Amino acid sequence: MIDIRKYGAIDIGSNAIRLLIGSVTSKEGEKPRFKKASLVRVPIRLGADVFLEGEVSKKNAKRLIDTMKSYSLLMKTHGVKAYRACATSAMRNAKNGNEIVKKIEKESGIHIEIIHGSDEAAIIAMTDLNELTSRDQDYLYVDVGGGSTEFTVYHEGERIASRSFQLGTVRLLNNLVPSTRWDEVKSWISEHTSNFENIALIGSGGNINNIFKTSGTSSGKPLSYMYLVEYYKKLKSLTYEERIWELNLNFDRADVIVPAAEIFLFAMKWSQAQNIYVPKIGLADGIIKSLYRLDNPTN
Repeated sequence: MIDIRKYGAIDIGSNAIRLLIGSVTSKEGEKPRFKKASLVRVPIRLGADVFLEGEVSKKNAKRLIDTMKSYSLLMKTHGVKAYRACATSAMRNAKNGNEIVKKIEKESGIHIEIIHGSDEAAIIAMTDLNELTSRDQDYLYVDVGGGSTEFTVYHEGERIASRSFQLGTVRLLNNLVPSTRWDEVKSWISEHTSNFENIALIGSGGNINNIFKTSGTSSGKPLSYMYLVEYYKKLKSLTYEERIWELNLNFDRADVIVPAAEIFLFAMKWSQAQNIYVPKIGLADGIIKSLYRLDNPTN
């Protein structure tokens, strides 16, 4: 007999707020099948408030509350069995973060956890990357967000090192990343990947997903380092408005995609990776997997 359940994952990031509703179909003796039933994204740039002013503005706090109310209704109409809402870098750093979280729960009923970078990396690791990768190759997983970037090294299918850095696209846009931060990232990547001769990147986040889609590359195939270099040059040659018009980018993507490409390029350079795989997974996918496993610890 087939069992179908729906779970909700809310990712409150520094650049946008996402709701992923995932359906899980299970059958005795078979591996469960995970599918994205719905994905909603609202571009509330909390990081622009927090990283510059130290707190979420009243305007964006109201937008965030309204978004959570709508997400609550969407999960109800979808018949979501369980959900988890996680806030990352911007809310971690916001002086009024806890105050806003309490107000959201009071007005929408949604409980939000403000998680640390290490927790974020651990949740992302729940996505079962071993199902998407080869044990014959080593990987550096890079998840680029607006406020932070999570790096994880996989060797023979096992996670051997993980670190979160305050290196995000919104921070970079606002010149809030000191050169010493780049030095720390370079040192960490070099230390944990220098022993591997055959390493590739796995990239996640909306920006690399957009770059991959634009490339026309077949699913499961990687982008090359040289392709990313050329695409980055193209992005840099265009103005913000030209990126929106000529590349058909959303207004909230057309600026952050440039620093995102920089982060991926440096990660490839410092790890000496020649290819980057883009399986379209991230924090929300990890949340869905973790919720299902709570219900089914043996799977």
